[in-house]
Amino acid sequence: MEHLERQHTPEALRDLVLTLLDDRSGMNLVALDVREASSFTDYMIIVTGTSPRHVKTLANHVMEETKAQGFERLGVEGLESLDWVLIDLADVVVHVMLESTRKYYDLERMWAEVDSTSADMPEGA
Repeated sequence: MEHLERQHTPEALRDLVLTLLDDRSGMNLVALDVREASSFTDYMIIVTGTSPRHVKTLANHVMEETKAQGFERLGVEGLESLDWVLIDLADVVVHVMLESTRKYYDLERMWAEVDSTSADMPEGA
């Protein structure tokens, strides 16, 4: 029982998703630890797909393999447009994006700013 619990930690899920995305040649993989700045997830993973088809392949691979390994999926958005697919795995939120979309929204910078300002916020704000 302890072995199963250890496998289903946020860190194990983060590592699994990173491996899955790397297996399908995801570009510019970034894992952000957002535990200090977010109440809804522990990690955000951002990856670039080279085309809408590649974005779909990356997203499908993550969804299929995490489900097969027993991780819960809360939702998926963006499978219609394929420029940005968001996969909510509770402890890990995955953003699979085209390069132009990733540059435009610049999530890494936004979350870095949120994280740096959260340290300055008073308790309960």
